Amino acid sequence: MIRIENFRLEPLKEGTYIHPKLACYRQEGEERSWEILESHDSVAVLIRHRERKGFLFVRQFRPAVYAHGESGMTVELCAGLVDKDLPLERIAAEEVEEECGYRVEAAALEKVTSFFTSVGFAGSRQTLYYVEVDEGMRVGPGGGIEGEQIDVLFMDEREARKLMADESVARTPGLLYALCWWFGREGLGFTWLDKNYQKI
Repeated sequence: MIRIENFRLEPLKEGTYIHPKLACYRQEGEERSWEILESHDSVAVLIRHRERKGFLFVRQFRPAVYAHGESGMTVELCAGLVDKDLPLERIAAEEVEEECGYRVEAAALEKVTSFFTSVGFAGSRQTLYYVEVDEGMRVGPGGGIEGEQIDVLFMDEREARKLMADESVARTPGLLYALCWWFGREGLGFTWLDKNYQKI
């Protein structure tokens, strides 16, 4: 566990990554408005370790989750903002190396799908990829760039299946979708809240 002190919420005058806006529009002849956040799109990667037969996730502190009364520690896919003018696959490959310590070729990333996140107030697009790694591809410890404090977390297949139904862990919809996709592709379906996690 990490130690958090003097946590508080203050007004955001000008954001670096998000920008509060008021969307004004006419819908079916009625004037309307909606508070939104302009934000970057993102990429996320489901990383499978071939030799260890499991997945690499990242664990980090998220202030927004902490503000909701949780511990703030989340388990997520390796991910990053699209804040540079590069192909999405290259950005995703860079995130795999920075956050998890494995060097992958952009061409090795398999696109799974893309979807919109936080549609009620942000509506940014996340593109999801899949890649496999082995120890010969490790080039560092991961952990993100300076100051990010990201932990690399390995889970075998059984642990990953249990994670999907474990509401005591703060995990993201992208992670849940990615695991559903992978287990479904491998023919290893499951009943969502089946506590025995039996193959169906």
